[in-house]
Amino acid sequence: MIPVAEAQERILSVLRPLPAETVSLAAAHGRVLAEDVYARRTQPPVDLSAMDGWAVRSVDVAKVPVSLAIVGEAPAGGAHAGTVGPGEAVRIFTGGPLPQGTDCVVIQENTTYDDTTVTVSEQAESGLFVRPAGLDFRNQEIGLNAGRHLTSRDIGLAAAMNIPWLSVRRRPRVALLATGDELVRSGEPIGPNQIVASNSLSLAALIETAGGEAFDLGIARDDRDSLSVMAAGAMGADMLVTIGGASVGDHDLIRDVLGDDGLDVDFWRIAMRPGKPLIFGAIGATPMLGMPGNPVSSMVCGLIFLRPALFRLLGRSDPPLPTRSVRLGIDLDVNDQRQDYLRARLVADGHDGWHAMPFGKQDSSMISRLAAADCLIVRAPHAPACSAGDTVTVLPLADLC
Repeated sequence: MIPVAEAQERILSVLRPLPAETVSLAAAHGRVLAEDVYARRTQPPVDLSAMDGWAVRSVDVAKVPVSLAIVGEAPAGGAHAGTVGPGEAVRIFTGGPLPQGTDCVVIQENTTYDDTTVTVSEQAESGLFVRPAGLDFRNQEIGLNAGRHLTSRDIGLAAAMNIPWLSVRRRPRVALLATGDELVRSGEPIGPNQIVASNSLSLAALIETAGGEAFDLGIARDDRDSLSVMAAGAMGADMLVTIGGASVGDHDLIRDVLGDDGLDVDFWRIAMRPGKPLIFGAIGATPMLGMPGNPVSSMVCGLIFLRPALFRLLGRSDPPLPTRSVRLGIDLDVNDQRQDYLRARLVADGHDGWHAMPFGKQDSSMISRLAAADCLIVRAPHAPACSAGDTVTVLPLADLC
C-alpha cells in the first residue's frame, strides 16, 4: 500500500491542463480561465461624483456659509461643458462627471438653493465624494488571472472591463463504467440478490460540480467480453473511471481484463480507509482511475483523487480540497497504518465554535451516513489517541460534493 499523498502526486504528475476554447461571457460562468484577462477600459473613465449635490472648488467652501452662482448641471451620462471658476457651482448627480475646475462635491443635504444661487453650510475638502478616474481598474490592468474558476462576481467584473469573450479550459470528459452482475439502474426491476447502482450517479454529480462532463457507459457484467467491449466506449475521453472490480475477488476483473486491453497500472491499493483498493493507470493515452465498489469508498476516493485530477486538467489555481480545524466532540482511539476519513457532523459548541462528531459506525456500504455528514475527519496513519476537545483537521463537504 502506498500513502495517500504519494498516490495523489503520482496521479497529478501525469496530467496536464486541457486545451483552451473561446466562449461568450454569457456562457463563461463556472468555467476556468486559460489566460489572464486585461481590462479594455479605465473605470471610471473620468472623475465622477459619488453623491447628488454640487460640484465646487474646495477653496471656495473653505469658509462657510458661502453662496455660489449656479452655472450648469452634470447628470449621469451627461456633462457640463464649461470650466467652473471662482464663486461658481454646478448641480451634479451620482455618476455625473466632475466639471473642469472643480475638485469636490458638496452633498445636497448641506445646501439650500434657488434658481441662481446655492448656499453651502458645510466645508468640503478636495476629493470629497469624488470617484477618481481609475478607482476601480485601469486600461490594460489584469483583472482576472488564468486558473480562476469564474464566479458570478467575476462575470460582472469582466463585463465592466468590456470583455465580450473569454479563453477558458475545455471541460474534461470523464467516462464512467460500473461493473458487477449485482447492479441494476435506479428504477429498474431489482432481483433478490441485486442492488441499485448509485455510484455512477454520485460520481457524475461530483464530476459536474468540479467542472467536468460525465458520460455513463453503463454497467459491465462480470465477464471478460462485457467489460472489454464496454470499456472501449471510453475512447476519446479525457479519463476513464471504473467502479467496482478493483479488489482481489474472483469477480474483480478490472486489472486482468483491461490489462489485456493495454492498461498500464501505475499503482494499486492505498493506505487509506475507506478506499483501499484504488487503481491508477492508463489505457494508451487515456488515464484510468479504478474506484472501489462500496459507495462510500467510491465517493471518498472521488473527493481525494478524482476531484484534484479534474482541477489539474482544468488548470484551476484554487485548492481542490480545502480543510479547516475544529474541535473533536468525542474521544478517538489510536489509528492504524491507514489514513482515515471519518464521516462526521459539525455541531455548534455554544461558543462561536464547532465540534466534529463522528458517526459511531463507519461501514463503507452506509451511504446514508455520508449523505448526512457535514465533513470528513482526516486522521493520519498511526495518529495517537485523541480526546474530546482536541483540534482535528476536517474536510468540509458542503461545497465539494
